[in-house]
Amino acid sequence: MSKLTRREFNQMAAASAVAGTLAAPALVRAQPKTLKVGVLLPRSGTQAFIGQSCQLGADISPGLIREMYGVDLELMNADTETNVEVARSRAEKLINDGAQVLVGPFDSGAAAAIAQVAEQRKIPFIVNIAAAPQITEQGYKYTVRNFPTAVDLIHNGLALMRDLFQATNTAPRKAVFMHVNDTFGTSMVKGIGAILPKLDYLPFKVVETISYDPAARDLSVEVAKAKATNADFIMLVSRLNDAILLVRELVKQRWSPQGIISPGSPGMYEAQFYKALGNKYSDYAISNVPWYNPNAALTKRVEAAFAKQFPKEKMMFHALNVGFTFEAMMIAADAFKRAGSADGAALNDAIHKTDITERMMVGGPIKFDAKGQNTQIASACIQNRNGQPVVVLPKDAAQMAPVYPVPNWQARG
Repeated sequence: MSKLTRREFNQMAAASAVAGTLAAPALVRAQPKTLKVGVLLPRSGTQAFIGQSCQLGADISPGLIREMYGVDLELMNADTETNVEVARSRAEKLINDGAQVLVGPFDSGAAAAIAQVAEQRKIPFIVNIAAAPQITEQGYKYTVRNFPTAVDLIHNGLALMRDLFQATNTAPRKAVFMHVNDTFGTSMVKGIGAILPKLDYLPFKVVETISYDPAARDLSVEVAKAKATNADFIMLVSRLNDAILLVRELVKQRWSPQGIISPGSPGMYEAQFYKALGNKYSDYAISNVPWYNPNAALTKRVEAAFAKQFPKEKMMFHALNVGFTFEAMMIAADAFKRAGSADGAALNDAIHKTDITERMMVGGPIKFDAKGQNTQIASACIQNRNGQPVVVLPKDAAQMAPVYPVPNWQARG
């Protein structure tokens, strides 16, 4: 047998490798099925009840998302403690622990801080609820928001005030504007200050603007100041705890304005608002806010899952919080399935191309513009009636007719 030269050996080895490669079965990289979602919510602090309400929407998501998208969600929950700096540090920790997308955080100040972290770490961030315009005006590439800006909330909320007064044949002339002085509250103040003077379809003027700390424990001075204006109604931008405190102080000072109307803020439709005040004092408050469509097929599906997992709760008291939190999970899962990857850039690109037509919340499809903002979300006029939130406008979605002016405190049952 002749001896192989080095060149001949190398040629034979190369040919054998090619043949082996062709003969071997192709190795297919399986698409990952689990998405790690960092959920940032204020489950303690002054916004604890609302954060816990949003958490319910996250908790019901894994089972429904698996059925709808074939995707497993691994929830990595973090408490922002209603503190901006804590929100920032918890976002960092979630990413360090393996979170592939962030969802939350209800609060605008926290959202702005988390968006900075997401941008630096190139991890997608889906805002469930937070309205400060700057969140999607900073040029961030890794943040999207499926919730109206404060400006959109105001436009929608003020238009519903017009509809309310027309439906009840009333024309209040004076309003006192009371608001929390946090990031969300100040954004609403700027928006109302810019928009309201340009609207000629509203009969009233704001005669006084009164700000207060959302963590305040006493609003007696602020309510006395508002009462002194002799305003027809209170236009209120609140959170939960301060809304409860405000109503108690109104009763204490025996001031019964024609109504308390929010142009687009949380608090007065939350479960704890009814529990703390009872029907007598929680009824008739009005909130013009984004809301779920009770007739949508997806709403019914989510309600069934919610009732099964939380039999002691009623989803109507968590409608906004659960609805937008669940839709944030839908956005994440839908994008993950289309991207076939949890890589930050690939997942982020898929999120920005979202087009979901079957949804819970009132409005058009879930789509994001170049800034990452969904501009197709509508509002409904929600009035507290018989201890629960009820849609009173628009007419095609109304469950009851609106009441305005409302009965005074002493005349209620």
